[in-house]
Amino acid sequence: MKKNVPVFLNHLAAEKNASPHTVKNYRVDLREFALFIQEKDCREITYLDIRSFLAYLKGQSYSRSSISRKLACLRSFFKFLARENILENNPASGIQTPKREKRLPQFLNPEEVVRLLEAPLKNTWEEKRDKAILETLYSSGLRVSELVGLNQEDVDIFGGLVRVRGKGKKERILPLGQMALKALQAYLEHKPVRDHRSALKAPLYLNRSGGRLSDRSIRRMILKYTRRIALNKEVSPHTLRHSFATHMLDRGADLRSVQELLGHENLSTTQIYTHVTTQRLKEAYDAAHPHA
Repeated sequence: MKKNVPVFLNHLAAEKNASPHTVKNYRVDLREFALFIQEKDCREITYLDIRSFLAYLKGQSYSRSSISRKLACLRSFFKFLARENILENNPASGIQTPKREKRLPQFLNPEEVVRLLEAPLKNTWEEKRDKAILETLYSSGLRVSELVGLNQEDVDIFGGLVRVRGKGKKERILPLGQMALKALQAYLEHKPVRDHRSALKAPLYLNRSGGRLSDRSIRRMILKYTRRIALNKEVSPHTLRHSFATHMLDRGADLRSVQELLGHENLSTTQIYTHVTTQRLKEAYDAAHPHA
């Protein structure tokens, strides 16, 4: 099995256009499965071995979403091996995906969003950058991986647009709101330029060393500002994405438009936000209606 993992991961990256994040997760998942099989001393992997692995994960208190992802990885891996005639039979075929917990996405209300967006106050290029990052995340509902992947040439300040590379390297053009554009202009005026010849090709958001910011850096930055304003909620970059979608639907945006803005392949993924807004309507009804 081990010798086939690098071939499969290369196939994911080169032919399936999988993101580096997905390739990394699949590498970890396959290593975990290989260790499990190694301890069982299996010579030939069967349907029952995969079922045993899923039972082991459940016993280790993995969430259903994590187990589903690991099963998806194994399905993709064994399907690839069967298609390449490396395996005669696919041991993962026929295994059902565990039902996921129905968890509503966490989001901030508009007042909380405003407090967070106004948290960067210092007149330094770094806080101007942080202000622009927060505004961009909320203005366009970007994934954090999409945000850190932006280059300066991807932003059209005059047109109020940003070009985003999403999952599977699919590109989409998104609008930027006036507040985000204003924050971006303020940041770009103070952004350090390492090489004028390649300024457009440079990462849009820089760290102190002049390199591209990482996902982890963005998360740490958001944590810093939530603490600064004493916001008693766990806030991540995805929280701003959820807030963007929820507020758009609350104000009358149609589901298809929100789907396009978020870069969701399936409408069913976007529909979870209608559950959020419906729940809020029910809460308002229960609180206000005399016969509720």
